[in-house]
Amino acid sequence: MSAAAGPRAALGEEDVRALPKVLLHDHLDGGLRPSTVLALAQEQGYAGLPADDVDILGAWFREAADSGSLVRYLETFAHTVAVMQTAEALRRVARECVLDLAADGVVYAEVRYAPEQHLEGGLSLDEVVEAVDAGLREGEDEVRGAGGRIQVRSMVTAMRHAARSVEIAELMVRHRDDVCGFDIAGAEDGFPPTRHLAAFEYLRHENAHFTIHAGEAFGLPSIWEAVQWCGAERLGHGIRLVDDVTVDGRPVTEDLGAAVALSRSDPGAFVLGPLASYVRDRRIALEMCPSSNVQTGAAPSIEEHAITLLKNLDVRVTLNTDNRLMSGTSMTREAMLLVERVGWTRHDLRTMAINAMKSAFLPHPERVALIETVLKPAYS
Repeated sequence: MSAAAGPRAALGEEDVRALPKVLLHDHLDGGLRPSTVLALAQEQGYAGLPADDVDILGAWFREAADSGSLVRYLETFAHTVAVMQTAEALRRVARECVLDLAADGVVYAEVRYAPEQHLEGGLSLDEVVEAVDAGLREGEDEVRGAGGRIQVRSMVTAMRHAARSVEIAELMVRHRDDVCGFDIAGAEDGFPPTRHLAAFEYLRHENAHFTIHAGEAFGLPSIWEAVQWCGAERLGHGIRLVDDVTVDGRPVTEDLGAAVALSRSDPGAFVLGPLASYVRDRRIALEMCPSSNVQTGAAPSIEEHAITLLKNLDVRVTLNTDNRLMSGTSMTREAMLLVERVGWTRHDLRTMAINAMKSAFLPHPERVALIETVLKPAYS
């Protein structure tokens, strides 16, 4: 058995599931159970679902998301959002989200959603936030009651093609005891982050945390605007940062597979451009989501995904699910894909968990406590 095969053979799915995980990028409306989508649709009289069988419906979401297009991928959310228009539905989805993450070994998570997309049933923005957070607390209480441990905080998202970002930023600040941060999401090309500069300036004035979806479907200009104009603390995805990395004078994107392999043995062979160096040196975390990126065409494969290359170049990358329903995934599955296909080890997964905890929108003492008392003991 080769040295590379050893860690893969030694680290099985149940081992990975048992390890404590930290999740920074998970969309509430992208993580519903197929059975819940079907039940809520039946309760509410929503007739738009493409299937009325749980297994067929779950498969449809995964297959529809496997389009290679971010725009097509985002269209699948029309069905989940449609059944999340009442306080009861939002509470149920949020509660089940916590239970599902806890069962997957997640000990801390930040779950995001766009309040502006949940107003069709007559709820106000504030009522949407209150319903989601009530469901999260119910889920946490249920996990603790069963002897488990998890903390889940919510993050509000503004849609980048809409014009409500300042209003959503103000909503975040009003609920900052429960809502840990702000984000913009949606189709990236044509909707630069600077379009929402007023929201980010307001958040900075209010000492509030925010991340920005950038560098997923659009390249370095989107990342540069998010970081240098808007002041992003983290980047949602950020996979296109590899466009600013070269080896032997050539872009690594010419042969990502070879670049990933070389980065294991000779990370010093790579040159980071000004933007990539800045992101690395400032420890701006990349919230990377391998399966989702392959689905939308942002990455050619798990083997060639930038997460391994950038990890080896000491960029602060984190491992995330993005949309568990659409990708048919979990934190355990994302980790196992990297273990089995790229040779990731227990140490690599430890790095991901600690990176994520360091960059969580949680007070510093609480981050340190989770790292020292939960993460490090489990991974050692």
